[in-house]
Amino acid sequence: MLDIVIIGAGPAGLTAAIYAKRAEKSVLVLEAMNYGGQIINTPDIENYPVNAHISGFEFASRLYEQAKALGAEVVFEKAVDIIDEGNLKKVVTNANLYECKAVIIATGSENRKLGVEGEDVLVGRGISYCATCDGAFYRKKTVCVVGGGNTALEDALYLSDIAEKVYLIHRRDSFRGEETTTNKLKKKSNVEFVYNSVVTKLNAEKRLKSIEVTDKEGKVREIETNGLFVAIGRIPETQNFAKLVKVDESGYVIAGENCRTDVKGIFVAGDNRVKDVRQLVTATADGAVAATEAVKYIGTL
Repeated sequence: MLDIVIIGAGPAGLTAAIYAKRAEKSVLVLEAMNYGGQIINTPDIENYPVNAHISGFEFASRLYEQAKALGAEVVFEKAVDIIDEGNLKKVVTNANLYECKAVIIATGSENRKLGVEGEDVLVGRGISYCATCDGAFYRKKTVCVVGGGNTALEDALYLSDIAEKVYLIHRRDSFRGEETTTNKLKKKSNVEFVYNSVVTKLNAEKRLKSIEVTDKEGKVREIETNGLFVAIGRIPETQNFAKLVKVDESGYVIAGENCRTDVKGIFVAGDNRVKDVRQLVTATADGAVAATEAVKYIGTL
């Protein structure tokens, strides 16, 4: 029987593996796709301590190699279920079943996409899903933000202090986010609201050059822009485990800063946890905490 099975080989999961192996526990990491998670799509990380500039791919590769060097086993299988039998947990994948004492769910979340042709190709080349991560690349340039919730409003406000011009595009005629933030944006001379409109086309060469938006009456407008920040929500990768651990209305696993779920022996780490800040540094912090708590739990068995 394994000590800990970690579901997900992103920054949270791999950090958890490092901490668990340093505590001399047997560790298996399950990953459905590629190690590294979403961070591998980030061309330049500037906000992680010590490394002023490092690509997401290099960061993920170093983390992966560090976990492997410590003895963590990484298997590329998709976890589809967790069976809780008290002190025994069974993690079911699309190929095998693994028995362990504790489980860390570190499956992360994915950005909700616009669904416009060419969107995936332009990530890192004009399209971003994180204003605080990538906003600095657009200093004194023109950018667009899509969305109507608090994240979109806060992104637009943040970018208004960096960019020369900010277009805030929303499919309705009013925002769902806080009115105080909306009022702050209305006072910004470099922010323009584009109501009742959706992005229908991306125009690019090597990078994004402009977008086309279509309003509810069918009128098309082209907006020249250097960057498009998509803030229309995130989708936590918790669907396979939502019947076991408590999740909120959006599907995020409910757990505090100790990363303990409502089920003994099951922990959560990273962007799939209920939290206010979802950044690389908070994902790795969650991984460290979840592993530490899992080790403590195993010590009580």
